[in-house]
Amino acid sequence: AVDVVIATTAQIDDLQKQAHVVPGSQVNLARVGIGAFVALGSEKPNLNSVESFTRSLSAAKTIAYVDPAIGGASGIYMASLLDRLGLAAEMKPKSKLFPSTAALYEGVASGAADIGFNQISETLAQPSVQVADPLPSAIQHYEQFTAGISAGSKQANAGKELVTFLSSAAAKDLLRIKGFE
Repeated sequence: AVDVVIATTAQIDDLQKQAHVVPGSQVNLARVGIGAFVALGSEKPNLNSVESFTRSLSAAKTIAYVDPAIGGASGIYMASLLDRLGLAAEMKPKSKLFPSTAALYEGVASGAADIGFNQISETLAQPSVQVADPLPSAIQHYEQFTAGISAGSKQANAGKELVTFLSSAAAKDLLRIKGFE
């Protein structure tokens, strides 16, 4: 049994519909965007605009992200973004799809791919790669993370206190350092 659930807003909404999360207990905590990353010491691509993003992808020998068929949000978004920008055909032979984020980071760190894409908060926690830049704002995609009190909580008050702390200014400062907005 759990007291607090932290997940994407869509997941929390689904859990509420299934009566697993107390209605009205949801609190938005932070959102995280997708960013590019490279191996430590590698040159960072210019991603300041959609145009520079497109040029950087075209110039790369290989790009990498988690296989969209696995269901990861960043991989699904990157595949749809390449299609939307009209780059899918050009990038298909240059794209390496990885079965997990661990394999993705290892692939970029080892040089199997020039540029990888994943959620910034996850990438910052990886010692083998460095964040290059977030996606340009015009094409950025965010996942909103929300907390909710479990309908089966035996300590709902303690859960509410935790959620209050996690949504406080002090916690938001730490979350920002960790790649959340």
